[in-house]
Amino acid sequence: GRDEDFDGAMLLTGLLSVTFRRLGASEVLTWAREAGVQGIEWGGDVHVPHGDVAVAREIGQRTRDAGLQVSAYGSYYRAGTSEAAGLAFDRVLESALALGAPTVRIWAGVTGSNETDARTRAAVVAEVRRVADLARSAGLALATEWHGGTLTDTRDSALRLLDEVGSPPLTTFWQPRVGDTVEAGLADLHAIGDRLGQVHAFHWWPTPADRRPLAEGGPAWRRYLQAIALVPGDRFVSLEFLPQETQQDLRRDASTLRAWLAGV
Repeated sequence: GRDEDFDGAMLLTGLLSVTFRRLGASEVLTWAREAGVQGIEWGGDVHVPHGDVAVAREIGQRTRDAGLQVSAYGSYYRAGTSEAAGLAFDRVLESALALGAPTVRIWAGVTGSNETDARTRAAVVAEVRRVADLARSAGLALATEWHGGTLTDTRDSALRLLDEVGSPPLTTFWQPRVGDTVEAGLADLHAIGDRLGQVHAFHWWPTPADRRPLAEGGPAWRRYLQAIALVPGDRFVSLEFLPQETQQDLRRDASTLRAWLAGV
């Protein structure tokens, strides 16, 4: 149900802080600002640890003071296992709220769809539904990571998960699967439709061991971005993973991404 009068979404440039786990938050902020990105997805593993509300509040404020947006809270909460392992979703939510993040990203379990039996899958779905409800009650969106080793490892499984969770609404972040054809990536995006959350941009080709400058992925990414721009709503396209993870890498790939988005 697209609005026929819809004339395009605003795509914003972002950065995942996990790209620079070895840096402190201050350096991440400085590098992001100097590279000209518009927002940061702060990770819950190093820079904004789950449940450390004071750190989250400070980094959220410093991000805004730097003229950037907090695009999302990239948590490492895994539905079906994190609660039992001692990470309560309440702590994730507290950090996201203190950070000022509009969206919390979680992971759909710890096993791929082919390795997950029906009972385990049902438990993951129930848990995603529960935490989506908690997020919505707090005024936040919830999104899954689009990733191998989870229930979003294939298009069919990911879409089924979104359908199974149902209400409250759930979105999914998206990134191309390494080695996939452009047509497969476009089919992902078409199938996800208006349930698309944010996008993670990088270019590993032809294997995960081959990290290439983003510009080398131009033939694919330009087509992805044209498809993404047709989805209603504004969203971040955020850089994740760089060939050497240097400041020069960030400046170069941010410049590439900015030019692409300006041309969409």
